[in-house]
Amino acid sequence: MSVPGSAHLVLAPGVVHLDEPSAVFEAMLSGWARQQTSRLLADATIDPRLSLVRRFGEFAGSHPWDWTAGDVEDFTASLMAGDDRLAPSTIRGYHLTLRLFCDYLLDGRYGWVGQCEERFGAIPSQVCHDYNTAAHLVDYEGRPERRPFTYDELQTLFDFLDSRVEVVARSGRKGALAAMRDAQMVKTAYAFGLRRRELCFLDVADLRPNPRMPQWGTFGAVHVRYAKSSRGSAPRRRTVLAVPEFDWAIDGLRQWVDQARPLLRPGPRQELWLTERNQRVSAKTIDKRFAFLRAQAGLPADLTLHCLRHSYVTHLIEFGYPERFVTEQVGHSYASTTAHLHLGVQRLQNQDPAGRAPAGLRNKHQQRNAHH
Repeated sequence: MSVPGSAHLVLAPGVVHLDEPSAVFEAMLSGWARQQTSRLLADATIDPRLSLVRRFGEFAGSHPWDWTAGDVEDFTASLMAGDDRLAPSTIRGYHLTLRLFCDYLLDGRYGWVGQCEERFGAIPSQVCHDYNTAAHLVDYEGRPERRPFTYDELQTLFDFLDSRVEVVARSGRKGALAAMRDAQMVKTAYAFGLRRRELCFLDVADLRPNPRMPQWGTFGAVHVRYAKSSRGSAPRRRTVLAVPEFDWAIDGLRQWVDQARPLLRPGPRQELWLTERNQRVSAKTIDKRFAFLRAQAGLPADLTLHCLRHSYVTHLIEFGYPERFVTEQVGHSYASTTAHLHLGVQRLQNQDPAGRAPAGLRNKHQQRNAHH
């Protein structure tokens, strides 16, 4: 029985190729792409993998049936040379990709071993081993400069965002709505611990009530529909509850939805974050806007938008929320969560958060929202 990615499905029988080794290599890549597509992996996963295998082949100066473990070692050394050396996590990902490609070639169901032996008198081998590839030894492999925002840095950022809205509005120039949108996007990313893609794809309909906190109206929770996929699955979903420590963000979100966003005349469009041309703000635009705002606020370049998510996790733990509740809020676990979510909701209802929230951050936002 043929399976997606089999050699005979991508190599036409009886065809004489002018450059047979290159033709077979491309057929291998095409077959591997088919195999991954049949597993419902996204093009955003498949295409970089194919590019890396081609890059490795060019570096080695040979084809898969001639690759050796030494080629991997030399390739790794080149990735670590110079000022542009890659992060350990990136190199480990490269090793994993090469290992997966070799596993595919060696799997008897796809027929590549027989094709190579018949055509070239050589067969592929696994060139990625424990002794020549990077091991996953620590939980965090990112650059040490990456860290959560401090409370003072958050205060500086949010103060700048709010003052920028006021300055642009007083100037009479265009851009006040965009400035307000940018400010609320950043605050929402922090107050709900959202990834960039999750933030980008929010719709107005994703703003939900929390029946235990009726005073928050339809802003008591955010329904995330575009969370990280896993192994070809559809985007995961979760509901993120608003917490009292960040209720100042609810006031800003309400102001954006009820007062500012309608000025863009969105009509039936549901996107929460719109450009002046009534298009959804893209993830790339969010990155660019955040980099600009961070620089204008005088904050270190190592503090990225994703660092707000790290800050959210860190600060919730510091406020005393159960780790399981925090894990479910940010979408790191999808086990049965009813009991733990109930515990988190009870805490929202019963605690007095003012003593736990950073006083400057909380009080300044309360005062600011009172003026708007």
